[in-house]
Amino acid sequence: MAQEVRGVIAPGKDEPVRIETIVVPDPGPGEAVVRVQACGVCHTDLHYKQGGINDEFPFLLGHEAAGVVEAVGDGVSDVEPGDFVVLNWRAVCGRCRACLRGRPWYCFDTHNARQKMTLTDGTELSPALGIGAFAEKTLVAAGQCTKVDPAVAPQVAGLLGCGVMAGIGAALNTGNVGRGDSVAVIGCGGVGDAAIAGSHLAGAGTIIAVDIDDRKLETARSMGATHTVNSRETDPVEAIRELTGGFGADVVIEAVGRPETYKQAFYARDLAGTVVLVGVPTPEMKLELPLLDVFGRGGALKSSWYGDCLPSRDFPMLIDLHLQGRLDLGAFVTETIGLDEVEKAFERMHQGDVLRSVVVL
Repeated sequence: MAQEVRGVIAPGKDEPVRIETIVVPDPGPGEAVVRVQACGVCHTDLHYKQGGINDEFPFLLGHEAAGVVEAVGDGVSDVEPGDFVVLNWRAVCGRCRACLRGRPWYCFDTHNARQKMTLTDGTELSPALGIGAFAEKTLVAAGQCTKVDPAVAPQVAGLLGCGVMAGIGAALNTGNVGRGDSVAVIGCGGVGDAAIAGSHLAGAGTIIAVDIDDRKLETARSMGATHTVNSRETDPVEAIRELTGGFGADVVIEAVGRPETYKQAFYARDLAGTVVLVGVPTPEMKLELPLLDVFGRGGALKSSWYGDCLPSRDFPMLIDLHLQGRLDLGAFVTETIGLDEVEKAFERMHQGDVLRSVVVL
């Protein structure tokens, strides 16, 4: 039978979020119901609330989550009730041209649950990134559930569901950061700090953190940055070149998503270096670069989708590294809150006061 649970919805553009009773149907074929234990407050949820993604209100917010599988539908074999899982928003199909070429992290036909969660009056909800985990329980496609070691704390594990994975993956998977490489990360929010942590994990020799907020730069040092640059006070391109022997960094990761910072990343890399765009731009943004510079500097200009991760491969590996003490995922958790504090968490996020607020249920 369908279940009624509490959840946080965004009722309309820029309206305050509120707690409502959510109806969660029994899982159908290929679906799973997950009892949510923790869910991070991600900037993408704020984009949904502000109408920056689409206008399919009301949204059931939350997507950076971990919990326990409660029930599964027909045909589900990879997870079963009782499994501790991290939720992901790109469940690979296994059939598209990317999957069939052995590149499932580029899957072009990712899927979500077919059934809709609703309000008690029958109003259908649009779950954020196909998850909707600011709720006591949520319905997802079973492929969105990645089983991991239950020894990890849920508020830590859930962060891999979005921001932390995006940043670590931008360094390890997209940027292919290697031992001794020089790396610059522009933008030191949660994703940027995760890119710094990933670069440190990969053995980068020089890791330069760039931001306009000294508080964020201090946090970046704790994540593994060897140098910091306040770009409000110093030209970041010149500073990065100076710190890399005058050449520029081997890999520059842009974690802001703005044309201005992308140009900084482009010109701050070494010849034949790599630029990785993991910051998410808005639809109206345009970029203009001299084509001769694109040709003459060589290298690679890459976009990083979800850190080019394969959840079944990357989530368990990163959880294991955390449990071994080699990757401090707990450092990303600034505070734990309840469902009724999500609106305040958005305000603290906007003010730059937190790295990550995590709802614990």
